[in-house]
Amino acid sequence: MNFLHYEVDLSTGDVVEVTLDKQANVRVLDEGNYSRYQRGEQHTYYGGLAKESPVRIASPHAGHWHVVIDLGGYAGTVQASVRVVRGSNV
Repeated sequence: MNFLHYEVDLSTGDVVEVTLDKQANVRVLDEGNYSRYQRGEQHTYYGGLAKESPVRIASPHAGHWHVVIDLGGYAGTVQASVRVVRGSNV
């Protein structure tokens, strides 16, 4: 499985902003769901297919999160950058 992975620490009100060079899946996962994702198991996440960039995903709650970007098994590569916008209301 080929994917980009970033780790972020979020507070309530923060937003994860992901800039993509093409359409891709963007997922924000907690530790347990990230482990299930890596094993190819069913998992729960915030986000989904991003057809436009940038993508903004509000922090579900404070904590340590994993941001995963993939092409859903399709061939190719994607370039991305991730930043946290602190205390945003986006």
